[in-house]
Order: sequence, then C-alpha cells, then structure tokens
Amino acid sequence: MLQEDVQYYRSGIIVCYRKMCSIINLLLLSGIIHCVSSKQPNILLVVADDYGFHDIGYHNSEIKTPTLNRLAGEGVKLENYYVQPICTPTRSQLLSGRYQIHTGLQHGIIWWSQPNGLPLNSPTIADKLKEAGYSTHAVGKWHLGFYKKEYLPTSRGFDSFFGYLGGSEDYYAHTTCDSLIPNSCGYDLRDNLTVTNQTGRYSTHLFTERAVDIVKQHDQNKPLFLYLPYQAVHGPLQVPDSYVKQYDFIQDKNRRIYAGMVTCMDEGVKNVTDAFMEAGFWNNTIMIFTTDNGGQVLAGGNNWPLRGWKGSLWEGGMHGVGFVHGQALKNKGYVNDALIHVSDWYPTLVKLGGGNLNGTLPLDGFDQWATISEDAPAVRSELLHNIDPMTKLAGKRMFPDTFDNRIRAALRVGDWKILTGKPGDSHWVPPPHLQVDKNLTIPCTNSQDQNLWLFNIKDDPNERRELSAVYPDIVKSMLDRLDYYSNTAVPVRYPNPDPQANPNLHGGVWGPWE
Repeated sequence: MLQEDVQYYRSGIIVCYRKMCSIINLLLLSGIIHCVSSKQPNILLVVADDYGFHDIGYHNSEIKTPTLNRLAGEGVKLENYYVQPICTPTRSQLLSGRYQIHTGLQHGIIWWSQPNGLPLNSPTIADKLKEAGYSTHAVGKWHLGFYKKEYLPTSRGFDSFFGYLGGSEDYYAHTTCDSLIPNSCGYDLRDNLTVTNQTGRYSTHLFTERAVDIVKQHDQNKPLFLYLPYQAVHGPLQVPDSYVKQYDFIQDKNRRIYAGMVTCMDEGVKNVTDAFMEAGFWNNTIMIFTTDNGGQVLAGGNNWPLRGWKGSLWEGGMHGVGFVHGQALKNKGYVNDALIHVSDWYPTLVKLGGGNLNGTLPLDGFDQWATISEDAPAVRSELLHNIDPMTKLAGKRMFPDTFDNRIRAALRVGDWKILTGKPGDSHWVPPPHLQVDKNLTIPCTNSQDQNLWLFNIKDDPNERRELSAVYPDIVKSMLDRLDYYSNTAVPVRYPNPDPQANPNLHGGVWGPWE
C-alpha cells in the first residue's frame, strides 16, 4: 500500500501519494495545474454615503484617498458600475438583489416616521450567507425601516448591529429629525437592540472601531461577512479639524470639510483592512467598496464630469464609485467596463460564499464574479434605473400604445440610455476650484417641456448629445421595454407618517413603535 503525504501550499492543501508529490510540485510550479482553496472567503462590504464620482483620488480628484486608491489599484476598478440616486433604494437592492419596482421602494427614502421597510417576503444577503455558515455583522447606517422589530438588522440575518436606524444624524450628537412630523427629533444609535450613549464620539471613528473589534474577536473557524455602511460622507458636514487642515488650499468651505470627511473615511478603511491582515484573514477576504449614490453638490460632493447629482437619474446621480479587492481575483490591477449594478452583489456574493438562492423571490441581479475576476464577457446588457409613478407627471405623452413618457423613469439597454418625465437637476457641476467654460455647465434642451432624452452612454458618458430625434426607432423600442418593466412593478410603498413614531413618545429615541 502506498504511503500518503500531505503537501501544504499557500492556496490550499493537497493530499497525494508520496511517489506522486514530486510530480504535482513540478506541475504547480510550472502553472500547468493550480491549487484552489475550497475555504469560504471572508467578505468585507464597505458602503460610502453620498460619495461622488469625482471624490476619489484615482478619478483625478484633489481629495486624498491613499487607501482606496491602493486597494482599487491592486484589485478591479468598476467603471461602468451603477447604484441608485438616493440612500434607501440602493441599500434595498444591495441587500435583496431586487429592483426597487419589485419591492415597492421606487419613490424616495424611508422616512423615520413612516411605517415602512424592506419587505420581509424574501431573505436578505445576510440571511443567505448566515445560512451558508457565515458570522454576519452590520456596522453603520441601516435606513431600511425599523417601525417593527421584524425590520431591524438583527431580524434580517445579521448576528449583530451597531449603528443608525435612519440617516442624516449629527456625527457627534447622533440625533436626527424627521421633517414629516413637526418637532420630531431624537437620538439614533444602537448596539443591537440597546440604545448606546456615545455622545461626543465621531461616528466614522465609532464605526471603524466596532468593525475592528469584530474582526479581532471573530472565530476563525467560521467565514466572516462584515457589512460596513459608513455614515460618511453624507451631510451634515462635520469632521475633526485635524482632517480639514490638510485641505487649506480648497477655498470653498463645504468642499474643504467634505474632503476632510472623505480622508477620515479612507483612514477608517485602512484601519479595518489592517485588522483583517493582523488577524490573518486578509488573503482569504473579498472586499467590495461602493457608494450608495452620487455626491450631493450642495454638501461638498462632486460628480464632475458627469451630469447631475444625488437624487437625479442623470449619470451623476447613479454612475457610482466601486471596486473589488481580493486574492481570489484571477485578474488584478485592471479597469472593468462591464455593466454592473448594485443588485448584482446579492447573487455574486451568495454564490461566492458557497450559499444558494433557494427561497428568494425572482432576482434582478446577476452573478458577476467571472466578469469581475476573469474579465469574462458581460452577463448584463440591460439595467432598469427606476420607474417612479409617484413623481409628478411632466410634459405631454408621445405614444398612446407604450410607456407613458411623462412618468419619471430611466433605462439602460446596451450602450443606450433613455430618460423620461422629470429626471432631476441636469446641470454639470465642476468642483469649486475648477475654472471651466460656463457653457459646459448649462443644460441644452429643446424646450422646457422636454420629457424624453436618449443618449449613447459609451460614446457620450457625460450626456451632452441628446439623440432622441435622430433615432426614433430606438426610442420606441426602449419605451416598449419600460412598458414591460412597468407591468411587473408592485404598488409603491410610501405610507403617510405615523405620529406615534415621534421620539418624544419614546424617551427621546428613534426606534420601533408598533
């Protein structure tokens, strides 16, 4: 009987017969065969809030992001990557893998006083990874509803949660107000179900410290899923002075503070990734970094040279910053231009983690791992940005037998993008320090009543050449496609505010009230 040897390699373990081990060694060294570990990867999913396309260093920004630049450079930069125009819709699609027209969240954010949330009828990405054996933790901003305990993160697949249930909190006081109910302001920071008093502590530091603690305390026998949706760099504009001093050359106050907030977040990402390295987890970790929407130019953010900003269906509202890092990537250090959407992370990460999609409702996301890791052909050729029937109708209807172009909507098919209704502010806004021809910042439209636009995004990524009159057949086919999606949509979930949500009725704290 032949004696067995166990051969150890960086990427895994091979058990072989002693006489064959030398041959296997030669094949491995020559690259003829590869040893791949079957161990489930740790997953670090970092979300920046209101982070603009022009606000990362590798997009030639004046803002310093050395950690994000390095990680993106070592990994895969996603340069045809899309999110949603505002907070809740992006997070809902990230965690559910489903378009917002299929969850009822196609209009606006979830306000603190609304009895609303990401529907409970389909498991979240955390549910599926937990099912696959992962420890699952969320640190940061939730913003997916909390009016009942069933909607809290710890009821949606996360073993632990530390952070905000809503959004727009003061970075130090951790309080926020809901404009839908007069005099409704309250404290919003929880450690699981317990309100934790961290008044005076800056939230980016708090969230980074908790993420580092989770990594340090993690059981190495289980894979780790760490969801880290920072509050940064959403308003209000607040950051310790030490981060702002290095930006004295930026004259615009909002931009200067915002830049400091970005650099503080960049430092936080460094501290978290360093913790993975110190714990020995990094070589088996996949990191995804994404914004949740375009930058808010009224609060220091910028999306130049893209058109529009946060809240709009123009590229500046949705063409997001994103990249992937990890040793499991077969190709590294390149720019990927395949069409990728935030909903794609759901099937991609669940399958990468060894899970399955059993029990989910039909997904709108695609498994993009081969596309990202191997630069394989794109699997997505079409992307519904949104259809929002609650936004006020605009202009006149063009065709009676297809999608109503008065409705706010946007769709991408191949290189083509159509917008209808009221897409949002359509200006091009350069960063405050950049001197450009003013003619480059003013939208040029056929009339104030225009409610349909067509662009070739590959040839014209900044949406300057409107082509609907040149290609009427493409317009009609894309309206037909919007009509198809509209017929699959569920009713909008956007309930009236509930006065019972007021923190004044609950000890000055935001939390479940039903």
